[in-house]
Amino acid sequence: MSLRVGHRLGYADVMTLLNAALGVVAMTAAVMGETELVARLILLAAVADGLDGIIARKHGGTDVGPYLDSIADIVSFGTAPALLVVAVGQDAWGPLSANTPEYIAVVAVASLFVVFSIVRTALYTVYVEEGQNRPGIQNTLGSSILAAGYLAGVTAIEPILAGTVVLSVLMIAPVPYPKLAARDALILGVVQMGAITVPTAFQRAFPRILAGAALAYLTLAPWFYWED
Repeated sequence: MSLRVGHRLGYADVMTLLNAALGVVAMTAAVMGETELVARLILLAAVADGLDGIIARKHGGTDVGPYLDSIADIVSFGTAPALLVVAVGQDAWGPLSANTPEYIAVVAVASLFVVFSIVRTALYTVYVEEGQNRPGIQNTLGSSILAAGYLAGVTAIEPILAGTVVLSVLMIAPVPYPKLAARDALILGVVQMGAITVPTAFQRAFPRILAGAALAYLTLAPWFYWED
């Protein structure tokens, strides 16, 4: 039996796989201690994640597309952000030794983010239909807040750890989040590209605007977001 890769994968799936590849590169950068690069690659993966939806709406999706998207999300917006947390911990405390309080704290928080991201992604894939409000924050949003916050200047390990715990819990919180409207996604996409390409320009204006907008959506969208 042939997998018939060429027939079963579409244009959107290629973009999804690029998203996953960027997540792997981000994880490699984390191992190498390139913390800022990790944050920028996570944001770039989020751009690819948005583009695959646009491509799917234009050219059509495939049966395997939702599964590829879920797997890619775990790589880029579950594991890569967790390793960003580890990299920030190493920047703050130096090489982490096993069984020290610092090691336990960093590994526990990073693991929590990955596990809750897996749970949220799996439940969303199975139970949430297209067009429905999505319970819990998207792992894309959680990882983008961490990455944009770091690029905006929040580099101390304590707020990173605390923020990661909060974002992990919010991924499975029973609060419905509306899908971001196309007009807002386009505006934020421009800001996001600025945060990726020139994160320090204009006193870190792009990542600060991006982090502020993401936090505003996080706190206000379930009640005040004007989707239509």
